[in-house]
Amino acid sequence: MEHAKLLSGYRMPMLGLGTWMLSGKECTETVKRALSLGYTHIDTADYYRNHADIAAGIAGHDRSELFITSKVWMTDISADGIDKACRRFLSELSTDYLDLLLIHWPNDDIPIAESMGAMERLEREGLVRSIGVSNFDEGRLSEAISACGLPVCVDQVEFHPRLYQKDLLGFCSERHVQVTAYSPLGRGEAASEPLVKDIARSLGKTPGQVALRWLVQHGVCAIPKATGEEHLRENIDVFSWKISDEDMKRIDALGAGRRIIDPAFGGKPFFDD
Repeated sequence: MEHAKLLSGYRMPMLGLGTWMLSGKECTETVKRALSLGYTHIDTADYYRNHADIAAGIAGHDRSELFITSKVWMTDISADGIDKACRRFLSELSTDYLDLLLIHWPNDDIPIAESMGAMERLEREGLVRSIGVSNFDEGRLSEAISACGLPVCVDQVEFHPRLYQKDLLGFCSERHVQVTAYSPLGRGEAASEPLVKDIARSLGKTPGQVALRWLVQHGVCAIPKATGEEHLRENIDVFSWKISDEDMKRIDALGAGRRIIDPAFGGKPFFDD
């Protein structure tokens, strides 16, 4: 497993298990299965309502070997809301700290300085090791960085071969903010892309592996969701081989702005492609 070194000084595995839409026994058993196969990075969020299920899945494992991320929902990012949410997360996950806490979505009705100040206090208190954001574009990310006295370590966004966010990636790289890709397979669309299939055949890999390897070679962490052992094994097997520079550029060129996740909470669009 390769790791990204965050500005906080901690290391984050480049590939983790996404748990959106996983709950109950299925979530617990999937986490157990993933850990048995070598996964250590588990991504969740308050919105997923599966903290307790994940706690059951990681029970008995050495906490120091795990990297657990959770996210505060956009309605709870006031100073008091973030503080209460984080403490509840820790109880639900049966852990003393989070490796990474993210603001799940921006909320223009709550000052970002208030939100980041609360995140900063949690890190200084030792309840959180690293802090970051999710679904922040360059402008909002810049505001978050300016408002925080500690490093903003991660921006978790939709990123896959059909949504190559080159400008955001460059912006984050210049500021040493790690990009993490959710929906890294584009809800299956990336793996069905003819070019990705062709490259996969030439490498003796699956299209999904090619999509994930493309992200890793761009320095982007990925958190694909999988439940079955075969797909879990397939997803984590992306570190012992490479895509050629020529094929990387061909995949880059697919980035036609196919955004899958683009809600407009309260009539406020988050992205304008």
